[in-house]
Amino acid sequence: MAPEPGPRTTGAGPTGGLVVRRARTNDIRAIRDLVRPHAESRVLVSKDAVTYYEAVQQFRVAEVGDGSPLLGCGALHVMWEDLAEIRTLAVSPAAKGRGVGSQLLEALMADARELGVQRLFCLTFEVDFFTRHGFETIEGQAVEPEVYAELVRSYDEGVAEFLDLERVKPNTLGNTRMLLTL
Repeated sequence: MAPEPGPRTTGAGPTGGLVVRRARTNDIRAIRDLVRPHAESRVLVSKDAVTYYEAVQQFRVAEVGDGSPLLGCGALHVMWEDLAEIRTLAVSPAAKGRGVGSQLLEALMADARELGVQRLFCLTFEVDFFTRHGFETIEGQAVEPEVYAELVRSYDEGVAEFLDLERVKPNTLGNTRMLLTL
């Protein structure tokens, strides 16, 4: 088994000294604080604290140095053998436009490659951002019928969004379903 990748640090530039690392349980309150304004404006889905704790191993966070306020967060949720979703990608208003979201996304993409995932899904209002990173808008189903039949059994709302199930449409109107092949 390959060793666990460590934090990724950037040098000089708009995000100089930025560290992207795996989230820890003591980051959950800060992650919720980062997500809260996006959830209130219905850009991101609101989640209970327990959901974040259950998924802490899926998250990466960005900070300038250990102990500094978090500048961003994002999660990689595996959905199937070759498919994962980029979830809860959020950047603090103070860090917008400084490359934090891009660095988080790159780290999550590296995690996906390490896991053997070949395709990444996202449901987003930030179409231009994800397009710059190679994602393309999808229509209809992006999986084979037998995989669809298995995925439809999932209780996970993200899977329902990926499958474009009618029951999630009132919660996701205006979002765009996008996919990237790694």
